[in-house]
Order: sequence, then C-alpha cells, then structure tokens
Amino acid sequence: MVQQLSWKVGGQQGEGIESTGEIFSTALNRLGYYLYGYRHFSSRIKGGHTNNKIRVSTTQVRSVSDDLDILVAFDQETIDVNVHELRVGGVVIADAKFNPILPETCTTATLYAVPFTEIATELGTSLMKNMVAVGASSAVLHIDTEVFEEVVLEIFGKKGQKVVQKNMEAIKKGADYIREQLGEQLETMKLDPADGKKRMFMIGNDAIALGALAGGARFMPAYPITPASEIMEYLIKKLPQFGGTVIQTEDEIAACTMAIGANYAGVRALTASAGPGLSLMMESIGLAGITEQPVVIIDTQRGGPSTGLPTKQEQSDLMAMIYGTHGEIPKIVMAPSTVEEAFYDTIEAFNLAEEYQCPVIMLTDLQLSLGKQSVEPLDYNRVEIRRGKLQQGELEELEEKQYYKRYRVTEDGVSPRVIPGMKHGIHHVTGVEHDETGKPSESPVNRDDQMNKRLRKTKGIRFNMPIHVHSHEKESDILFVGFNSTRGVIEEAMERLEQDGIKVNHAHIRLIHPFPADELLPYVQGAKKVVVVENNATGQLANILKMNIASHDKIQSVLKYDGNPFLPQEVYAKSKEMFVLNGNV
Repeated sequence: MVQQLSWKVGGQQGEGIESTGEIFSTALNRLGYYLYGYRHFSSRIKGGHTNNKIRVSTTQVRSVSDDLDILVAFDQETIDVNVHELRVGGVVIADAKFNPILPETCTTATLYAVPFTEIATELGTSLMKNMVAVGASSAVLHIDTEVFEEVVLEIFGKKGQKVVQKNMEAIKKGADYIREQLGEQLETMKLDPADGKKRMFMIGNDAIALGALAGGARFMPAYPITPASEIMEYLIKKLPQFGGTVIQTEDEIAACTMAIGANYAGVRALTASAGPGLSLMMESIGLAGITEQPVVIIDTQRGGPSTGLPTKQEQSDLMAMIYGTHGEIPKIVMAPSTVEEAFYDTIEAFNLAEEYQCPVIMLTDLQLSLGKQSVEPLDYNRVEIRRGKLQQGELEELEEKQYYKRYRVTEDGVSPRVIPGMKHGIHHVTGVEHDETGKPSESPVNRDDQMNKRLRKTKGIRFNMPIHVHSHEKESDILFVGFNSTRGVIEEAMERLEQDGIKVNHAHIRLIHPFPADELLPYVQGAKKVVVVENNATGQLANILKMNIASHDKIQSVLKYDGNPFLPQEVYAKSKEMFVLNGNV
C-alpha cells in the first residue's frame, strides 16, 4: 500500500480530459484524500494536447509531484509527451483504439491497452470513453466504483436516470477490464485508506470570488481573460443572489474605471485580469491613487510579454504591479500562497483598500489561480468588515459656499471619506493635483502637502501575516524566499535538504508592497545563503529583496520561465548545488 501517488490523464482538448480529471479527483476528495491538481492546456478552444496531473495523498500536499505513477492516454501524443515522467514500475493505461506503443527508451513502465472507445460505443456512445478510463484508474488504486455514483449523479442527473446508469456501467466495465489485465500486480498501487474528513476541493479563482462575496463586494466589472475568467464566471452566478451584479465591459480600461466609480459611490467592487489587462489599467490605477478611491484588482499572472504564453505559469508581473503606474501613488500589493489564503486575503484586500483609500492589487499566478487543491473548511467567523474613515452619519454643516475637505491633510495621511449625495459633503474629484476640497491646484506648497499626505498612508499598514515563516530558529544554512504558488515546492525541498543535514528556513512573502523588510531581516541576517525561488527570467523578487534588505552577496536565484511550474526535485537539486559550490559540505 502507498501513502501517495500521482495520476495524469491526457489527450486532445475537447475530448473530455478535464471532465475525466474532475470526476476522478472529486470522488477521491470525498473519500478524504488530499489532492493537488494542475492542468496543462493550449491557448485554443479545441485541439492541441492537454493533460491534468493530480497528486493523491493521505497527508497535505501543495505542489505537483516530481514523477508519475499512472498515465491515462487517449492518444499517442500523450504517451510521447509525458512518458518521461513515469517512475520505475509506472503504468500507462491507453485507449486500444490508437494502437498505443511505449517509446524504446521507456523500459521500466508497463502499458495496458484498454478499449475505452469500444466499450463506450457498445454501451451507446463513444463519449463515455472517459468514464471507462475512470473505472480503469479506480481498479489500479483499489477504489470501489461505487464511490463515483454520487459524482456521476450530480453531473448527469438532469439527463435522466438512464444516462446515469450507462455512465456508471462504463466505469464498472473499465474497472473489470483492467483487473483482468493486471492480475497480481494490482497490489502495487493500492492506496492507504483516507481519513474520511470532508474538505473543499477548489481552485484559487473560486476562493477569490468567494472571498470577494464574503468580504462585501457587490459589483464586478471585468473583461474575460485567461487565467482570471473563473472569478467573473463564479460571481455571475452568485452576486445576483446577494443583490449584486457583474458587467462584462468592452475592455479592461472600462472595467477598472467602473470599479473605481462604484467604490466612489460606496459599493465594494473589484475587477480581475492578467498581465495584458493590467497594462491597460495602469492609468486608471493612477487615477484611484490621486483621487484616493479604494479599489481591489486581481492580477492572475501568466506567461508574457504581450500575449506570451497565456495558458502557462509565470510570475513576471511583480515589478509592473509595484512600479507600473506613472507618477507616485500609495499602493498595496498582496500575494497569497494557498487557496485558503486567497479566500481570507481577498476579504482583507477590501478592508485595506477602504482603510487606506488606495488601490490594492492581489497577485496570484496561473498555478494558484487554476490549480485545484484540497481546502480545509473555511472559517466564516474570521470574516471582518472594516470601512476605515468612511463617514456614515450626518456631516457637520459647512459655512456658506464652502466645500467639504475630502482631502484634508491628516497625520496618518488618511482623510475622511464621503459618498456622493451626502448633505454637506460636496467636493471636487479630479485626476489633476488638487487642494483639500478637491479643487485643482498647482501650488508647490499644496503639491508637497498632498503628495506627502498620500505617500505616508501605507507606512503604518497593518497586515496580519506579511510573511509566512517556516523555521526552527533564526539562523540557517539556507533561507528560501518565494511568493504565490512556489510555497509547496519550497516546503518539499526543505524536507529533503534537512534530511541531508542542511539547516533550512523558509519565508514566503504575502505582502509584496510595502515590503515587510523588518519582519524578514532577522532571517536574512541569520542565513548563510538566501535562495529566492520564482517563475521569471530576471529574478524580480530577488531584486526587490536587494532594494529593501541589501545583503546582495547572500542572495541567489532559482528561476524557471519555460511555462511549467517548479517541481520539488528542481528546487532541491539547484539549491543543494549552490550550497556545495559555496564551499559547504
């Protein structure tokens, strides 16, 4: 019996690959297994190779696995592209229809040709071949096919009981066939029993959308873009149930300005996009900065520049999100590292936006946005709504012909905020520099006062956990630093290095800007080497560390920018090599 293994299904887009993985993983999640899934897909609607790799474990996992135990193939390309991942003793379960073969270089895996299409056709339609594949997979893992009944009923119940029965029959026939093929070898991949606990199984985008809903957001203008679209799609279904709405705008410029306008009117609003969309929003983000309007913007990073690799992993928007706007404005940039953090941090993003009256950008990456993870039940008692200095009562009467000092210079930099229509709250709102009432002003003294007021707002920012620290003590041989989805691979690399006798700490940055230098500094000072792990070519996070922490001689980068997420072995091997090359044994 095994405690964990990795399963992958692959074929052509539009062939039911995603639904195969969804049915397989949902059933295992309900048994109480921990899961981590990552989809590889092409930037087209139909056609092109796609696969879904799912890690199944009796303990928590937060990354894709180094190797592969089971590969389910609907075409030869799936075998050719993915066979190198198979471990010794791995299994390929392929549709007999395409006469599958293993490459000559693959001598340690076993191929089982199963007539997915033939069995499905005999049952009524070849479309059920993915159910035959699910059944074959369940037999290898010693999972009773009955565990899929609830999932199949949820998916196909509206089509009638006959359709449900046919799909279940396809699953059972696939399981029976592979049992006959494998015989005694079935025992090699039998999973240990799961704990049976109920957990959610969701992607980061769904957690963000749910967090926005719980955090009081009631309006989302957005333009569809990979990998952000699921946030919009989730809220299209849910927001109307709570008196809110989603508008698909003509472009990202309109989306951002509409979100700013809604917040100006007192409604919590957000928009979401990816790198190309954020580039279009930059002028609007500057408008939110100078008019001191709260707005929450989600950036789901993907491969760039331009259209780049729109369906692939990358973390290259970091510098743009901090420094992309022209001029200088207060701004908060957050970076959750797990699905749970994505939920709670989205709620906090709305609180911070209103408390500091500035744009809050929440960074995710494609792996976190679309990768599906097991999630412990969310604690809604942790939800807190803070609206800062929003004036909700009666305002003091103004002297005749006076305007409300919406941009009053205050010690903490945050001015009282009113919404349109409040009696005695009339003031100007303009994108040019202005005085305390919002009237345009080019006075050098006023410019200094207003600029200094805005920029000191975020110096005292309160954020619950600006860095996630995984350490035993302040001193270490290696300090890993990362952000977003690299947390899981770093944690696994840590375990392997510690088995080699190397002392390792890990600081994952959750508040990118303003940078939490004071919190991070003791761990940097106590480390012999600082290894920054990130999915980009220029070491953007490493450069931010150098700007805020110094210690240039200690900081080294482990980079990957080929569109694929890190594997634990890659981080382990490269950091181990750095450790040895620096004269350590």
